[in-house]
Amino acid sequence: MKTELYASHSELIQMKEIIIPKENAVFWLDGNGAWHNVHGRFRNRKIIGHFHASIEKDEGGYYVTQINCDRREKVYFRYEDTALFVTDLKEGEPPTLILNTKKEMALRPDALVVRDDSLYLYDGDDRIKFSERVLFRIADMIEFEDEQYFIRIGGRRYEIGSQAAPPESPGEKKGT
Repeated sequence: MKTELYASHSELIQMKEIIIPKENAVFWLDGNGAWHNVHGRFRNRKIIGHFHASIEKDEGGYYVTQINCDRREKVYFRYEDTALFVTDLKEGEPPTLILNTKKEMALRPDALVVRDDSLYLYDGDDRIKFSERVLFRIADMIEFEDEQYFIRIGGRRYEIGSQAAPPESPGEKKGT
């Protein structure tokens, strides 16, 4: 357990950090970006939004965090495919992607990959999966010709890479 200092209301308070390894987490993220626990899929939109917005990453993997009284709880969690999803899109040149974490980023055609019939964007070592909802919104931008996918942005046509499934990373564990 670590102890850290946090500023709150112009005063410093001692915060104990409690770390829960993913093996002990009671929730997980499925391959479509939905949170689950032993009782099933999360239904409360506020809780779902809080979990998504709380996703962070460090050398230990993806985790959610919250401040609870005098402690900071950091829970590493399991996920089936990836912890990051494109959940919305703002029109523009290029379009702006909105992630489940509420982070926004430009759609970069050179970072797109099709794998197992899903569209992903790589941002450094982060793999970000496009939700079905966003795929429907960009369907008119996607073309398929001679076994190859392309995307049209700003009047230009870009080839979308393809990738065989890489070996499972330490964070990628089935949620069940």
